[in-house]
Amino acid sequence: MSTKGKTDGGTTVELTIPVSGMHCAACQSRVQRALTKTPGVREASVNLMTNAATVTFDPTVAKPAVLVDAIRSTGYGAELPSEEVTRTAFEEQEALDRARDDEFRVLRFKAVVSLIIGAAAMVGPMLLPMSSTMPAAGRAPAVWWALLAASLVVMLWAGRHFYTRAWTALRHGGADMNTLIAIGTGAAFTLSATATVAPPWLSSHGVTPVVYYEAVILIIALLLTGNALEARAKRRTSSALRKLIDLQPATARVRRDGGDVDIAVAQVRRGDTVIVRPGERVPVDAMVSGGASAVDESMLTGESTPVEKRAGSPLFGGTINRTGALEATATTLGEESALARIVRLMRDAQATRAPIQNLADRISAVFVPTVLSIAVVTFVVWVVMGGPNSMARGLSAAVAVLIIACPCAMGLAVPTAVMVATGRAAELGLLIKGGRALERAGAVQTVVVDKTGTVTEGRPTVTDIVPAANVDPQDVLTRAASVERLSEHPLADAIGRRASESKLALLAVEEFASETGRGVRGRVSGVETLVGNASLMKAHGVDVSALEGESARLTAEGKTTAFVASGGRALGVLGIEDPIRPSSIDAIGRLRALGLDVVMLTGDSQQTGEAIARRAGIERVVSQLMPEHKVDEVKRLQSNGRVVAMVGDGVNDAPALAQADVGVAIGTGTDIAIAASDVTLMRADLTGVADAIALSRRTMRTMRQNLFWAFAYNVIGIPIAAGVLYPMFGVLLSPVIASAAMAMSSVSVVMNSLRLRR
Repeated sequence: MSTKGKTDGGTTVELTIPVSGMHCAACQSRVQRALTKTPGVREASVNLMTNAATVTFDPTVAKPAVLVDAIRSTGYGAELPSEEVTRTAFEEQEALDRARDDEFRVLRFKAVVSLIIGAAAMVGPMLLPMSSTMPAAGRAPAVWWALLAASLVVMLWAGRHFYTRAWTALRHGGADMNTLIAIGTGAAFTLSATATVAPPWLSSHGVTPVVYYEAVILIIALLLTGNALEARAKRRTSSALRKLIDLQPATARVRRDGGDVDIAVAQVRRGDTVIVRPGERVPVDAMVSGGASAVDESMLTGESTPVEKRAGSPLFGGTINRTGALEATATTLGEESALARIVRLMRDAQATRAPIQNLADRISAVFVPTVLSIAVVTFVVWVVMGGPNSMARGLSAAVAVLIIACPCAMGLAVPTAVMVATGRAAELGLLIKGGRALERAGAVQTVVVDKTGTVTEGRPTVTDIVPAANVDPQDVLTRAASVERLSEHPLADAIGRRASESKLALLAVEEFASETGRGVRGRVSGVETLVGNASLMKAHGVDVSALEGESARLTAEGKTTAFVASGGRALGVLGIEDPIRPSSIDAIGRLRALGLDVVMLTGDSQQTGEAIARRAGIERVVSQLMPEHKVDEVKRLQSNGRVVAMVGDGVNDAPALAQADVGVAIGTGTDIAIAASDVTLMRADLTGVADAIALSRRTMRTMRQNLFWAFAYNVIGIPIAAGVLYPMFGVLLSPVIASAAMAMSSVSVVMNSLRLRR
């Protein structure tokens, strides 16, 4: 059980509880219904792939022990681990992978042994003349007794779990896939055993003694084979998560007591000096304190180009140091590291449900009872029709109906696609927060992008210094930087950096004041100095008409302008540009190629916003917006029936991200923006938005394909198994063939989902 977070002001808690014994959509549906009906539960999501139930509940009404009891009441296992025992995301995934590997090995061994016994059961009687017919004395052939023993071995050893699970479901008033298998094979075995033990009794009741031992053995063998293949395919769905976990090095080289020693990563302490040599993986999150190198962060961000690192640069555990040696100070360790948080987010995402799963749940709720009814009707119809061996044919058809029905495929159709898609997204540098976000992203029609830090680099730079007549450009920059150093505005940082690069000595400032929406002012060397827009200059009686032409030129180039005045006289105008990210133009082109409308929001002037939008390939821009106005724009688009994705990176974007149908946060942005989003881009690149939407659309196609074929398989297979083709074509499906088809249906759904990895 793991606590993943709180919502609604702390009034609800979300828990993930491992559930054992689930193997089909009917199992999943029963557990979910039981949890949903529990008082205090707001929402329950049961995932067949992760064998876990994620429950959001009111802790003042429901307790974890009550939730566990609700799961157990359906016949499935659930345990609350000791509070002293906690697992990291790495340990949880490793435990799950080991369990799946063990499951695959056990199933494979049982399947191979059962297939060998089944082959012998088929071939053996053929080599013994008259072995399958009744001797004159009315006693069963000796080979039948041998087959009876072989069948018992397979049923009670290899296939034992089918019967124990079916019995558990029955005791709790339910039925699932195991029920169908147990009844089908049990009926065939019972008739065969009766024919072996008391053949005259069957003959006296008008039933020809025949046996189906080889069918029982091969049905179980083929089902086990399918289960083994399914287990192996399931293991592959988490390969992307496995790759992330494998990025964590086992050891780290740290400087202790004047020497460098190798220790286990778990023993690294915050503040330790970590040594990373060329070609090694960075062991923990750290800050570079010495050396310079290029680090490959592609496994976390999807960006193939190595990132230059020097003193003050952050390092992330699991990335690869390519060139020079680095010394770094360990910062974030364990579950708080970037890699661990990504693994946790992926595991949480893979445990959530996509809304499309609700269709499969509604059908699975009535699926098994319906199939049982069809099997009974099939048997009765065959017996009533009469004819030679009508009883035997009726039993064979009924067994085939029970065996070919496959609720497993319906249960796997959606969660397998979610698991593979979220894993593929991580490889592309995207963190998609679960099935809901994945499904909504595919329906997006309009993408709204914030300008600063999203379309642009978010690091403004002074590109132009235009002085008034007879004014030194350095004097313009010196006075502007002196006043702006007391401001927190991003443009102030740009002006300060330009002054620092020019090695200018700044002047003392008194009586500093900021005028919202206009600029700043202060007394520099006793003279009032202003830095801001034309509105600020006008309010203080400064004539800037001589500079308006240059200001208009800079604005037309997409630059923000700031006038500088001192002593009531205009000194000059600064041109400040936030460069467009090199990838933004291609990314916006991809979004438009996907048929999406792209809208840019900015607090800049209309003229500046339109200039940047033109260069980026955006047709529509909304300018001069405050943060609350961004929310209003998203609401306006939604009121017009548009499904909106909002892309941003700052605190001021968080409200709009939360309002949008899909919020997309730049991973280099603030934590509050990331928390409010549905998708996080691990690198500052709008290309990730196009990747997320394209992946979502492809995933939804895969889900629909999976559900269609899972339903179509049963709609087509069950009537054929019942014998609808027999009157016209003389075709009657063998239960053995039905078991092979059933086994392959689940495997085909998982394999179709695995195509998303490409």
